[in-house]
Amino acid sequence: MTERWTPASWRAKPAKHIPSDYPDADALARVETTLRAMPPLVFAGEARRLKELLAQVSEGKAFLLQGGDCAESFKEFAADNIRDTFRLILQMAVVLTFAGGKPVVKVGRIAGQFAKPRSSPVETQGDVTLPSYRGDNINGMGFTDAERIPDPERLLKAYGQSASTLNLLRAFANGGYADLNNIHRWTLGFVDDSPQGARYKALTDKISETLAFMDAIGVNTNTHPGMHQVEFFTSHEALLLGYEEALTRVDSTSGDWYDTSAHLLWIGERTRQLDHAHIEFMRGIKNPVGLKVGPTLEPDELIRLIDALSPANEAGRLTLYGRFGSDKIADRLPRLMAATKREGRNVVWATDPMHGNTLTAGNGYKTRPFDRILSEVKTFIDVAKAEGVHPGGVHFEMTGQNVTECLGGARALTETDLLDRYHTHCDPRLNAEQSLELAFLIAERLRDDRALDLKAAV
Repeated sequence: MTERWTPASWRAKPAKHIPSDYPDADALARVETTLRAMPPLVFAGEARRLKELLAQVSEGKAFLLQGGDCAESFKEFAADNIRDTFRLILQMAVVLTFAGGKPVVKVGRIAGQFAKPRSSPVETQGDVTLPSYRGDNINGMGFTDAERIPDPERLLKAYGQSASTLNLLRAFANGGYADLNNIHRWTLGFVDDSPQGARYKALTDKISETLAFMDAIGVNTNTHPGMHQVEFFTSHEALLLGYEEALTRVDSTSGDWYDTSAHLLWIGERTRQLDHAHIEFMRGIKNPVGLKVGPTLEPDELIRLIDALSPANEAGRLTLYGRFGSDKIADRLPRLMAATKREGRNVVWATDPMHGNTLTAGNGYKTRPFDRILSEVKTFIDVAKAEGVHPGGVHFEMTGQNVTECLGGARALTETDLLDRYHTHCDPRLNAEQSLELAFLIAERLRDDRALDLKAAV
């Protein structure tokens, strides 16, 4: 990786999962030219701030909560949906903060998470085979020839939707909606309605007591404005590199290149080949970046990937998302964590317990069992502690909507329930109740670990 980097140098490398079948290459080029003239969606200073916070995560001083839609869609674009996902992440963060005793860095899979690599390039229904749906910024979900043709104009629509989403998120984050007391009251509502509400009441009571004490000594939103607002960041998989290149700009204060489509970009399991286009592009931008780490990855290859993406070994630069499956993580993760520890690589270790736990139900619906998701999270924490690595965070595909896409949870959703509200455009998501329940269950584990650590330190 000694050759000179430019935002376009990825074009000389092999590229997987980037559509090559646009019917009009000139139209695609015109759209990319238009995007180059559009305002940035995020700013370099915001990306640097996220990197600072992720550096704290790498040192065990903070915890990363990253979540949102599997794939955003044009059809479901609505202020209420954005609000509900934002609110859910804040609720989960409050629970995790109080249990873990450390700040939670909040990152959404939002305002740009449209495209998805697919395991098959085609989809067959009956006797008809068409190109697979690859995300609303590439083609349409409808099973017709016209819908499945890649359309570059969709990139402009995705940019516009991302800009509108970010505008609303900033208003929510800074305009009082994120007031700590509001978030806590929403969490109380969940506890009252949950079938296992009594299990979580002790933690919410502790939060209430803490807020009451803080108010009594004058620590409230009037004296500490930070309690009235939050820092919230965006992320997505950097799959369509033409779009990412068009939004990559030189920061006027540092002279460095930043991808202004999101604060954090990651590389997926299917596109992390060391000599391919996605690694080439990501090595040159100064945003914090992520890398999905799966069961086929060997320790020596992981170290080479880390060195390509974070040659200066900077804290907060690189986040590794383990995505193994509950049946594989205990066997595959320890060697990878041990390698990063042994080689002194400064990374954030997080877990993505969604992708390795996908299965097809008996009724043909793709789903994910809640208990397997929770099991992978718990094993991730166990392995990290055994290897002397900070269990840095979690990465979920989830929605604030009341969907029925993942099995289990407190309401014990069954395969039959999947038929009620199965709305995802791609992979199954945890619904709001399942997500918050998961936050409480992880919080119980973090609280117990924290108590043990404090006891050991005495």
